[in-house]
Amino acid sequence: MIRIPKFNLNRIIIIIGAVALFLVVAFFFWLNETIIINNDNGADEELKPESPLTGIRCANYTQRPIAVMMASDEEARPLSGLSQADLVFEMPVAPNGITRLMAVFQCEKPEEIGSVRSARGDFIPLAAGIGAILAHWGGEQEALKQLNSQIIDNVDAMKYEGTVFYRKKNTKPPHNGFTDWDKLFEKAESLNYNLTDKFSGYLHGQEKISKNLSDIVSNISINYPAPYNIQWNYEQNTNIYQRTRNGEPETDKNSGKEISASVIIVMKTNSRFISDQYIAVDTEGGGDAIIYQNGVSTSGKWFKNAQQIIFL
Repeated sequence: MIRIPKFNLNRIIIIIGAVALFLVVAFFFWLNETIIINNDNGADEELKPESPLTGIRCANYTQRPIAVMMASDEEARPLSGLSQADLVFEMPVAPNGITRLMAVFQCEKPEEIGSVRSARGDFIPLAAGIGAILAHWGGEQEALKQLNSQIIDNVDAMKYEGTVFYRKKNTKPPHNGFTDWDKLFEKAESLNYNLTDKFSGYLHGQEKISKNLSDIVSNISINYPAPYNIQWNYEQNTNIYQRTRNGEPETDKNSGKEISASVIIVMKTNSRFISDQYIAVDTEGGGDAIIYQNGVSTSGKWFKNAQQIIFL
């Protein structure tokens, strides 16, 4: 079974890839690095409890995560709040290779999150599997059908524009929809959603994956069509992967911080055309997986059941 160490993580990214005549899809999952601060006496500060979602230590470890649908279009970049996400999923949503992100927030509370975009049905099982509240700006027909059936707690900008969500005048539509963590939390509270995290966590091993210099994978390429093509470049000095998009470093608009990850998981799956505008990606079932961590890769299998994603 593939084991992900608890303490050696900055962010994990999961990439879903569809195969054969369909597409190669990606979904990303990243974690914040655990930091231990020393006091004046040289003794370690009391450690915060670990988040079941990520295995890292943070003050908000009992807070139910909020997953936000976000654009990846060139016109929407740089995105706001992405560097503060605990977990990010990414996959294609259209035949021309356009991808969409679902950024999951628990430990940090961005002052601005966006651009917020529509829900897609492929992301709903993933959000439900981690017990998240889903925030989105409308959705395609199948996704809205599922959301209207209350399959998952959600906050829709089509209902709450002007209060929870807002349009920025200096940004072109449809990429001008934004929100923030506090507004989402307050609305979830007013809707009487459960706000305590019930997710039991993924399997995390205690051991660190060994690194042989001859096995180092310095660059990971996700071959979506430009301008959606992604590359992750491994930095040995920091033991993290830096993200580039269409050859340029991807940054967070809020802070200017470059997007980085400690673990990148590529999950292969199938997809199919459901119209000339949309594709559907199989995010339940299973397939091959590649985990990149500490500069090396590990091959295995992934399986999504009703509760969680399992790596074998």
